[in-house]
Amino acid sequence: MNKTELIDAMAASAGITKAAAKKALESFLGNVEGSLKKGNRVSLVGFGSWSVSRRNAREGRNPTTGKTIQIAAKNVVKFKAGSDLSSSVN
Repeated sequence: MNKTELIDAMAASAGITKAAAKKALESFLGNVEGSLKKGNRVSLVGFGSWSVSRRNAREGRNPTTGKTIQIAAKNVVKFKAGSDLSSSVN
């Protein structure tokens, strides 16, 4: 499912317009992104939680040449599925 399909599904199940569903989805995504940028964790009980983790600099290898390269440190977003989501998928 892509973003457009999600907006269509949200509009249909909530009985709202596609424009309202798009605005709600973009607001949700913007708020999650803003919270993660501040270093906060976002949790939706039963669904899951997003958090930011620091990945340290490390050495890697170029797969074509085999030459050692330096990979810079960076922040990465992690998602951990909640119990309700996990049980509904399995």
